[in-house]
Amino acid sequence: MTSGESPLRIGLVALFMTALATAQLTASKVLMFELPFALPIAGSSLVLPGAALAYALTFLASDCYAELYGRRAATVVVNVGFVMNFVLLALVWSTILSPVFPDSPVGAAEFRSVMASSTGVVVGSLFAYVVSQNWDVFVFHRLREYTDGEALWLRNIGSTASSQLIDTAIFVTVAFVVFQGLPPQAALALGVGQYVFKLLIALLDTPVVYAIVGAARRADPDLRAVHAD
Repeated sequence: MTSGESPLRIGLVALFMTALATAQLTASKVLMFELPFALPIAGSSLVLPGAALAYALTFLASDCYAELYGRRAATVVVNVGFVMNFVLLALVWSTILSPVFPDSPVGAAEFRSVMASSTGVVVGSLFAYVVSQNWDVFVFHRLREYTDGEALWLRNIGSTASSQLIDTAIFVTVAFVVFQGLPPQAALALGVGQYVFKLLIALLDTPVVYAIVGAARRADPDLRAVHAD
């Protein structure tokens, strides 16, 4: 079995696409967690979209994929994921507009009120996604070149931290301010909470990235070569 057909490669793509779709469908619910300390702007509560964890997983998957298979391959996955957002939006609206069974446990109005809100989320995510994910791949490989293939932790954290900042700013502005009319102060608190959470995930997932990349390279020596493309 070649590396191009490996279960790991398929699994990373599957994780990326599954987490991406989950993020689009869960982002409209805003979560709030009480903190034992206060954050600037956000205060003592961590406010973030329900999609925060799922979307953070897309960066873990894309960083592992970029490290193992190269910038060009990672860019392809990112851009295919971008197109799949339109497929998700089309499927959601085809279900919303379809006639409902009279005894459906979820009524048409309730279903629409929840799922239609994902439209603004998807639109905001499309703008944020195409910029931040491509930036993530770009920075990841620039840091790889700068460190001559060493310091995986630096490119994982550096690329994710910068791309998540871009993603958060675009996503919250479009999805929540433009489409849902969230007041600017509340949007700012939401953005701070979301970014702090994503940054924490970036720090915590670094050992996971090391474990996945290390296991893959032990299983397939060809993956030890530096991908410069």
